[in-house]
Amino acid sequence: MFKSLIFLIRFYIFWLLFFFVDRLMFLLIYHKKLAMVPLSETMATFYHAILLDLSMTAYLAIIPLVAYIYWLLSGRKVVELKWISTYNKVLIVLFSIISVINFNIYREWGSKVNAKAIGFAISTPNEAMASSASSPIGLSLSLLVLMIVLSLFIQRWVVSRKLNFGSSSIWLRALVSVLLIGLSFILIRGGLRGSPITQSMAYFSKEQLLNQAAVNTEWNLLRSSLSERMARNNPYVYFEPKKADQLLKGLYTTEKDSTIQILKTNRPNVVFVIIESFTADLTQTLGNESGITPHFDTLMHKGVLFDKIYASGNRTDKGIIASLAGFPTLASGSVVKWPEKMQKLPALSQSFHKNGYNTSFYYGGESEFDNYKAFILSHDYQKLIDRNSFKGGELQSTWGKYDEVVFGRQLKDLNAEKQPFFSTLLTLSNHEPYTLPGKPKFGNSDNVAKFKSTAYYTDSCINAYLNQAKKQSWYKNTLFVFVADHGHGLPKQAYEIYAPERYHIPLLFYGEVIKDEFRGRKFSNVGSQVDIAATLLAQLQIPAKEFVWSKNMLNPYTKPFAYFTWDNGMGFIDNQQCVTFDNVGKMVLFNSNPKDKVKTSELLDHAKSYLQKVYQQFIEL
Repeated sequence: MFKSLIFLIRFYIFWLLFFFVDRLMFLLIYHKKLAMVPLSETMATFYHAILLDLSMTAYLAIIPLVAYIYWLLSGRKVVELKWISTYNKVLIVLFSIISVINFNIYREWGSKVNAKAIGFAISTPNEAMASSASSPIGLSLSLLVLMIVLSLFIQRWVVSRKLNFGSSSIWLRALVSVLLIGLSFILIRGGLRGSPITQSMAYFSKEQLLNQAAVNTEWNLLRSSLSERMARNNPYVYFEPKKADQLLKGLYTTEKDSTIQILKTNRPNVVFVIIESFTADLTQTLGNESGITPHFDTLMHKGVLFDKIYASGNRTDKGIIASLAGFPTLASGSVVKWPEKMQKLPALSQSFHKNGYNTSFYYGGESEFDNYKAFILSHDYQKLIDRNSFKGGELQSTWGKYDEVVFGRQLKDLNAEKQPFFSTLLTLSNHEPYTLPGKPKFGNSDNVAKFKSTAYYTDSCINAYLNQAKKQSWYKNTLFVFVADHGHGLPKQAYEIYAPERYHIPLLFYGEVIKDEFRGRKFSNVGSQVDIAATLLAQLQIPAKEFVWSKNMLNPYTKPFAYFTWDNGMGFIDNQQCVTFDNVGKMVLFNSNPKDKVKTSELLDHAKSYLQKVYQQFIEL
């Protein structure tokens, strides 16, 4: 009987080898990022991955284990295992696809494949295909074929094809069955320690890429899928509620409720433009990159520029909610996944609508994507123009209508719109796969060139739009607000997902409605997308109390700071220092001034209390 246990051992060995190959390929693909890391530390990745690999293998072994126990207790002598081969082949193909997707997801998002990415692919397959179009297709397909072929070969020689139980008493068989069930539970749980297994058990290095490599890809996807459904428990409780409240209150308490009035009127039209992936690094003014956004750089010297603004997150859905609803990001999740909660958030469109403004939203893509439409329609936008509102013959990319088409449509509609109006436009051309209706300015040799070219195109669209808007009667009484939805790793490719530079974005107030003495003025206190709501509404003398996370950046007494997150990580920055923190590994990833331990501790406390309270509010929505 005990010889039959080799069946389960060989099953485990095969899947551990599969995960070894997956991890090895991941490290080889990103080997350039590890050039300065000692080889011994890189190799340690495989050791620290064992617990999660065993846990995932134990999940996969549940069905074979149940079958084995059934055969064992039923007194079978010999069992053919043809179905095990089929079972493994299906999983091999599925897991190989997931692994290749993970290689590309990590390149774009800086995190492993998770439930958000899979949900994105299932709910909006066309947008998912467009987003993945910038991935190296040839390499991806080659890796997929290699993984499948290699895994099938290994499986043929490692996994048992026949079981021989021999003879033994029913009591011994029952005891072995209980022990196997107990062992499987222990492996799934990650041992007998007090807390069950988590991603952090694989974390061991200051190099985030190695930590990510050590986390089992499929286990991470499984856990994130479960987490997506768990909106009732706060995973980020760092302090007692009273202490978290106290820390947060200190951030938002101001000496005076004042504001610098930069507008000639408190009832202007407002055109709010959210620009796809328009990171500060694209500009000469903020990123020292010449020639990519010449027109926008000119605008920044003619309007009111907030030059130390940070995106709340690293995806468009988070940028929309932060900019229009003044609600921060949740690290591991996004409020857009819960429309019933999202609709309870306040929004600028509601404030403007209540104050007699006509409201509209323009987007060249599918408004159903990431529940944009649910947000728009539940927050008093009276008109929604999306991809389906345009004629089929107009210029469009895989994502939707090109920016020039959308700007043109908004301009045409605003000419017939009753004033005052609040109109929002979300661009999309500066998104993967970085396609253009004409010749790319910087060529298309690689993603850097493509990204710079689409940014240049969007810049030209903004310039053409404003030149046409200047000819309209409503222009002189209109404030234009330009902000990026999030930052980007391109074009410099110099910053990891946890670096503050990845979140640095421009925020510009522009228009003749701005007082002459403020045109060309810079405000250099640190701020966030979530602060736009309170800042803008204060200029219009509209109450903003419902935007509890937003602060007026034109109040000289407002404390300067910004909070941002990525998948399970967060950062906090003020005028003196920035610290970023990994919530899984419980480690500081970036610290602009590690020598100042007191300030570092203070910023970490602010970041932790902030995330704790944001997530708690999300639960209670």
